[in-house]
Amino acid sequence: MKYDFNRIIDRRNTRSYKWDQSEKLFGDKDILPLWVADMDFESPPAVKEAILRRVQEGIYGYSVTSDSYKSAIAGWYRRRHDWEIQKEWITDSPGIVTSLSLSVELFSNPGDQVILQSPVYYPFYDVIRMNDRKVAINPLKLEDGHYVMDYEQLEGLMSGGARLLLLCSPHNPGGRVWERAELLRLGELCLRYGVTVISDEIHCDLALPGHKHIPFASLSKELSDITLTTLAATKTFNLPGLQTSYIVTSNPELRRKFEYKLKALSLHMSAFFAPEAVEAAYNEGGEWLDQLIQHISSNAEYAISYLAEHLPQVKAMRPEATYLLWVNCRGLGLDPEGLKKLMYREAKVAFNEGSIFGTEGQGHLRINLACPRSTLTEALERFTRAAAPYVK
Repeated sequence: MKYDFNRIIDRRNTRSYKWDQSEKLFGDKDILPLWVADMDFESPPAVKEAILRRVQEGIYGYSVTSDSYKSAIAGWYRRRHDWEIQKEWITDSPGIVTSLSLSVELFSNPGDQVILQSPVYYPFYDVIRMNDRKVAINPLKLEDGHYVMDYEQLEGLMSGGARLLLLCSPHNPGGRVWERAELLRLGELCLRYGVTVISDEIHCDLALPGHKHIPFASLSKELSDITLTTLAATKTFNLPGLQTSYIVTSNPELRRKFEYKLKALSLHMSAFFAPEAVEAAYNEGGEWLDQLIQHISSNAEYAISYLAEHLPQVKAMRPEATYLLWVNCRGLGLDPEGLKKLMYREAKVAFNEGSIFGTEGQGHLRINLACPRSTLTEALERFTRAAAPYVK
């Protein structure tokens, strides 16, 4: 391949959130970190070149986005996802979680129920509870080795008064790519009960071979008008440190409220380096992404096979998207603290412990596959070796 995703890059002592906190967070500086969702790969060369050009300007003043930036976003979704986005639908935001939190504040009232589908990315809980709303859990069901939605229970929440849904699509941590029929059935319920949808689609570009992400808002005009989609180039191209994202909505009232709140918090200014990086990524990063997806898919197959051979008591859920592997470790008979002890003290690895994704995630681990194969191999060897004494 043109891009070498197996090259080891030493990220220690780079102020890395992932690599430079092992002793602080896990008690040992030598722990191998495969937890937080950033990648151990350089971003596409065009991104680096765009940032360097910006650096060389030498004056780092207040900035605005350009028409070419929004054109790059719209063009990307047209080419990759068959979604026609109007440039005026796009509004910048500092981050996905910021957008989720503002949306909960703006589109529900204190004490309201806000629906999420557990297990799910743990900040979903925070942005509901910390805005004085109530978490209304629609637990996902396990069928044929992957998660599906429980529409009957979901309708009960909606008929009981819940009017806001946080949708995770593709799903994190389970890696589901929701199919058109699933999303249409969900949308029918939302239209019937007047539910607004905040759709977190940050992993949309990382659908693995054989699967295609469908933007929820692209399904129909009616669904587009009840949806605010949170998006970013950061997961796709390994740019999370640039602190950049955007929302897309065709509904002018949703957009007006969102933009007004951003301005009230003085979060409406453009970051200096981010637009150039995002524009370069979307215009010139397609080949890089295609090869990244091949590497991630290969790592997923390797990890699933390795665990099946060396520790069959745990069951990995085959991902359809993302670079995250969701592993059911309940066969080891360990509670959350026991899993942490196994990882941090005995195996010297850091995966995400599953209960942070909700009660339904207890007994699971989430493994970050976005690393060189040798790093993944070492982590799996450490874990399976340390887990052997727990096998009954």
